[in-house]
Amino acid sequence: MARSQRWLRSHPLAVDAVLAGVLLVLVLVSLAVGHKPYGHPRFWERTPEPSSVVIAVLACSALILRRRMPARVLVCTGALTLLELVTGPGEEGTPVALTAAVALYTVGSRTDRSTTWRAGAVAVVALTTAAALFGPRPWYGQQNLALSAWMGMAAAAGDAVRSRRAFVDAIRERAERAERTREEEARRRVAEERMRIARELHDVVAHHIALVNVQAGVAAHVMDNRPDQAKEALAHVREASRSALNELRTTVGLLRQYGDPEAPTEPAPGLGVLDQLVGGFARTGLPVEVEVSSTEPRGPWFSRRAEQAAAVTGELPAAVDLTAYRVVQEALTNTHKHAGEGAAALVRIARSAGVLEVSVLDDGAGAAAAGAPGTAAPGGTDPGGRPDPQRGPDRGAPHGDPADPDGGESAASGPPGGHGLLGMRERVAALGGVCETGPRRGGGFRVHVRLPLTTDGIAAADAAAKASADAACRGARRREGAL
Repeated sequence: MARSQRWLRSHPLAVDAVLAGVLLVLVLVSLAVGHKPYGHPRFWERTPEPSSVVIAVLACSALILRRRMPARVLVCTGALTLLELVTGPGEEGTPVALTAAVALYTVGSRTDRSTTWRAGAVAVVALTTAAALFGPRPWYGQQNLALSAWMGMAAAAGDAVRSRRAFVDAIRERAERAERTREEEARRRVAEERMRIARELHDVVAHHIALVNVQAGVAAHVMDNRPDQAKEALAHVREASRSALNELRTTVGLLRQYGDPEAPTEPAPGLGVLDQLVGGFARTGLPVEVEVSSTEPRGPWFSRRAEQAAAVTGELPAAVDLTAYRVVQEALTNTHKHAGEGAAALVRIARSAGVLEVSVLDDGAGAAAAGAPGTAAPGGTDPGGRPDPQRGPDRGAPHGDPADPDGGESAASGPPGGHGLLGMRERVAALGGVCETGPRRGGGFRVHVRLPLTTDGIAAADAAAKASADAACRGARRREGAL
């Protein structure tokens, strides 16, 4: 059945040719049948007029092209029917009018409603008037009314078929659009998850690998002259690599979890282990001071001890706690990589009025002492004086507060770059926060983050996160198309 339907749809001319042949047989038989009132029809009682046969053949032949030229076929069959009526039909009536009805049905099924009803009105008026004026029966005869009824039903049937086709097409289009939407949503979620995993892996591994790189360079430099310092540096390398492996193992274990909806979906360090993070940097030669203050939930509290950070700030949402930790980790890693030896960092964490503020400042003293621009140079350069995309200020980033002596000049030129600061901004934006980065006026570099502690601020950033993922999906599709 399905194969036959496919064949019929793929060969419309053949179908219309068969239809035209069947109609021609019916018309010729009707012309040859004798009609008696209250009696049975008598076949082949009369011989059809040659003109009627020619008109029937021409009208039925025109139906072969009804799908390609519906309006022209309607005009042709209507004119031939009028010609049959005008030349004087016999008692058998005008069976060739069936071809005009089929043509009108085709117009109704393949054009718009207004065209259908205009064509139907013209056909009904013209044929009914011709039958009433030139027909063998009175103008009020039943056959004249039947002719107009046949034409009206043909137009209505064609319009109904067109409406049903349009309805089916609309349903099919909606289904296809819904399928495309589901596919795009799936691609968006995949891209979003990829970005989240990439951000998490960077935060887990990059910090430790950066420390390994720095300490390995120190060990190679002092291996011959100061072996004790080289051993200490190698010990730091071993500790950092072990920590990286442990965190990477934890991350992979979380990614491999399946079927537990309550299982955590990402590693969850927070300000409770800030002292371990600060201590790790201190052991590698970067002194870090910590200032933690809070005006809620237990009143004003201030501390300079990293191990009291969680106690001072109180209980935080898990996402905010993790983001604050990652911001400090990334900022200190950049300071350790780019500020040079002798630099120092200051971490400020303040909680007030439903907002957690995190600031990480460095003085750039190491790079300045080495005679290189370091982090204090506008535009962001590494200690060697080359443009550093990882530390470069963000184009279009918010300006620092003019009243704040530590405020960053974030409007300095230079394109953003590096995955660390990018991941930091994505984390902060996902929570509805604000991230400002840039060089300090007095030298060094500044990272300042404001994180809302309420779910309203977090929900407000969902649209921005979705737009970012959609942009990533479009970029991936463009790359696939280019390939």
